[in-house]
Amino acid sequence: MQFKFVLEELANRFQAQGIDFALMGGFALGIWGAQRATIDLDFLILLDDMEPAHTILTSLGYELRHKSENVSQYISPLKTFGEIDFLHAFRAVSKAMLQRAAKKEIFSAGLTIKVLQPEDIIGLKVQALTNDPSRKNIDFADIETLIHHYGSRLDWQLVKSYFDLFEQGDLFKSLRGRYGSTK
Repeated sequence: MQFKFVLEELANRFQAQGIDFALMGGFALGIWGAQRATIDLDFLILLDDMEPAHTILTSLGYELRHKSENVSQYISPLKTFGEIDFLHAFRAVSKAMLQRAAKKEIFSAGLTIKVLQPEDIIGLKVQALTNDPSRKNIDFADIETLIHHYGSRLDWQLVKSYFDLFEQGDLFKSLRGRYGSTK
């Protein structure tokens, strides 16, 4: 996937249509300074914006491979475009994540795009490791990397709320104990 090309293309088209979206996943980790290899792009997008987003993606040649209430996955037959995953924001928690997303300039080329906050990326990683134990090592490593980078600057109450939501309180206590006080 040619990340710069795809992000510029999608950002320009989404912004022209007034589609509210933010980067998340491995690419977002990199923007926040937590480098990790990734082969796709992941976005949080308002569920109400999925129809116009679908139109844009299919006009670029993407094929819808999976769709559920919570996610949509698109794959292009062209390596340039690669794979794009969308998490649908329709619950209060995910809509709040989208509202908190920070505008970040990427590629030093004047492309500004919203990126989920580190706390919210951690929250999605907690959800992922809870829902798919086979990814636990990768997701846990991503969580630790963000905590290591942003420890004292994190909104620990927000982070704790995500661990509590997915009944991972013991894991939160362990991490908080390693990376700072348990206040």
